[in-house]
Amino acid sequence: MDFPFVVGISPTLHIRGLIASENIKKGAVVESCPLIFVNAKNEEALLEKTVMGKYYYEWTKKHHAIVLGYGSLLNHSYEPNLRYYFRYKEERLVYKAIRDIKAGEELTINYNWDPDNKDPVDPDHVDFNQNLAKK
Repeated sequence: MDFPFVVGISPTLHIRGLIASENIKKGAVVESCPLIFVNAKNEEALLEKTVMGKYYYEWTKKHHAIVLGYGSLLNHSYEPNLRYYFRYKEERLVYKAIRDIKAGEELTINYNWDPDNKDPVDPDHVDFNQNLAKK
């Protein structure tokens, strides 16, 4: 699969993120990521003690999902241009454009799932790759 983005540095956050390498139309699938599942009851506390504790999604009441592929590099925005969708049968997380995106724009999601949700997010999950940009 050819990806319509590159890994780069966020122009607003100055940390690692995904940057559109071409124009992307509203509704386009930008990435479809396979997942690794973690038992929420037995392993969440252990997961939270690692760097991976900043990368997982709540999948079900019983499991969290760690996203493989580029989905884990998407930064948070309250004005996102992507939305993520749970594909339970396929065991994948799919990211779709919710508006037209121009080449050079950073690709972002709202960590609250709903693009219109303005609730505060856990600050530890917002800047999870801050130190990587400085290396």
